[in-house]
Amino acid sequence: MKPLLDLIKRFEGCKLTPYICPAGVLTVGWGATGAGVNLGEVWTQEQADRRLESDAMNAVKQTLALCPGLAGNRLYAVADFTFNLGSGRLKASTLRKRINADQWELVPTELRKWVMGGGRKLQGLVKRREAEIALI
Repeated sequence: MKPLLDLIKRFEGCKLTPYICPAGVLTVGWGATGAGVNLGEVWTQEQADRRLESDAMNAVKQTLALCPGLAGNRLYAVADFTFNLGSGRLKASTLRKRINADQWELVPTELRKWVMGGGRKLQGLVKRREAEIALI
């Protein structure tokens, strides 16, 4: 799980005060969104770290449900994609089809398509996808 946590920490950073990310989503801690994230509610580092562990584990579970053959660094790389973009995006993607068909030579091309946020290409996402590819 350490490679996944390292990826998330590297690309999310940790902000204890909620903010709106480039995609327009309310975010706090290590990229936490959704339930428990409230505008104006400052988190402690302990809260952020606990939520990271929980969200990362959920990303692994969701990824395995959609791509059951994954293991090791490949699992962590795709789970980072799931953490970043959500399981709905993985479920509907050609990326998932390539993974489940064991077409790993085509996976980098699919990952490189997912670099947009808020309607524009984000260099942070370009770097994140390349880090995922390197892990694969």
